[in-house]
Amino acid sequence: MYILILGFTIVVDYFAGILLEKTEGKQKKIFLIASLIANIGVLAVFKYYNFLNDNLSALLASAGYVNQIPHLGILLPIGLSFHTFQAMSYTIEVYRGNQKAERNFGIYALYVMFYPQLVAGPIERPQNLIHQFREKHKFDYDRVTSGLKLMAWGLFKKVVIADRLAILVDTVYTSPQDYNALSLIIATVFFAFQIFCDFSGYSDMAIGAARIMGFRLMKNFDKPYQSGSINEFWKRWHISLSSWFKDYLYISLGGNRVTIPRWYLNLFIVFLISGLWHGANWTFVVWGGLHGFYLVFGLITGNFRNKINKILLLDKIPFLPALTTFMLVTFAWIFFRAADVESAIFIVKHIFTGLPDVVTGLIQHKPVLEFMGLGPKDLLLSFLLIIMLEAFHAVDKRKGIASLIRQKPFYIRWAGYYGLILAILFLGVFENRQFIYFQF
Repeated sequence: MYILILGFTIVVDYFAGILLEKTEGKQKKIFLIASLIANIGVLAVFKYYNFLNDNLSALLASAGYVNQIPHLGILLPIGLSFHTFQAMSYTIEVYRGNQKAERNFGIYALYVMFYPQLVAGPIERPQNLIHQFREKHKFDYDRVTSGLKLMAWGLFKKVVIADRLAILVDTVYTSPQDYNALSLIIATVFFAFQIFCDFSGYSDMAIGAARIMGFRLMKNFDKPYQSGSINEFWKRWHISLSSWFKDYLYISLGGNRVTIPRWYLNLFIVFLISGLWHGANWTFVVWGGLHGFYLVFGLITGNFRNKINKILLLDKIPFLPALTTFMLVTFAWIFFRAADVESAIFIVKHIFTGLPDVVTGLIQHKPVLEFMGLGPKDLLLSFLLIIMLEAFHAVDKRKGIASLIRQKPFYIRWAGYYGLILAILFLGVFENRQFIYFQF
C-alpha cells in the first residue's frame, strides 16, 4: 500500500515538473501548488491526521462537545518526511528555473527513492543528484575505500556510542520520576550525544554507501557541538534540512528583507514548522519554538552581550561560547526526547530544583546515582567515548583527520582500521535498535 502512495507522489511530481517547464504565469503557479498539495497532503494524512484530530477532540471536550471524526489506525511510512521534502525541492527548483524538468521517469523516480538516503537523508537537491544518474561511474580504489571507511565510522558511532547511551537514556526517560537531578542531567547529556551519533552515523553510512557507487551526497553534519552560537549550530546540524527550510520557507516568507519584527517572526515560524516536521507531538513544537526563541533572543541581545563579555573578559575564554551553546541545545533536547510535554516539564523542574539535594548527598558521602540501566564500567566507558568523540572533532577541526591519516605509513593506517572494526565487534551494542530519525 505504502509503495503505491509513494508511486502516486512520484507520478504527480514527474508530470508537474514537465508542465511547470512548459507554462508561465498563473497557470505555472497553479501546477506548483497542485504538486505541493499532493505531497503535503499525503504527509498530513499519514503524519498529522490523528494528531490534529486528537487535539480537536480535546478542544471540543473542554467545551462539552464530542468529536465525531474517527481516529485512523494508520502507520507512518518510514522516511516519508524525507522523500516528500526531496520531491518538493525538485518541483520548486523547476518552478524557479534552476532545474530542467526530468523527462526520464526512471531517473526521476530514482532521485526520489535513491536507497542510501531514502529513509533519513541527507535531503538532496535535484541540481546535485539528478545529473549524477547519467554519469558513468568507474571503479576507483581510493573512492571505494574512502566510502567504506566513512561507513565504518558511521557504524561505530551508531552501535558503539549511540546504542550504548540509549540504554541509560531510555531507562531514565521512561520513568523520570524515579531519578534525582544528577541522573536526569546525565541522561539528558547522554541523549544529546546519542541523537548526534545515531543520526550522523546514519548520514555517514548513507554518504559512504553512495560514494562507493560513485555518487556524491551533501554533508549533513559538521561537528555541531563545537558551535559558538545557535545560528552556527544550525549551520552544522542536519545541514540538508536546515538549508531546505532556508531555501524554500524562510526566503519565501521574506527572509531578512523585511522589517525587523517581521524578520524575527519569520525565523520563529520556520523553527516552529521545523519542530512539527520532526513529529506529530507538542514536544517537537516546543523544541522548535525554543530554538526559534534562542535565535531571536540572540539577535536582539547580541550587542549588549558582546559589551558585557568584554567588560567581564568572558570573550577571552575560548570554550565558553561552545559550552553555552551546548547547554542551550541540550536543554531543548529534553522536550525532543520526553514522551509528552508534562514529562518534559517534570524533568526541567527536577533538574534544577533537585540539585541542592544531590550536593548535600555528596557532602554527606551518600550515594547520589541510582541504577540507570548501565553498570559502573559501561557508564565510565560511555563518558570516555563522548570525550574521545569531541577530542576527535577538535583535532579534525584544526588539522583534518583524513589528511593526517593519509600521511601515516600504511601499517599505522591499517592498524587503525582494524582497531575500529574490532571496537565495533567487541564494544558494539547489538540490540536491533532502529535509527531515531526513521520515525520522522
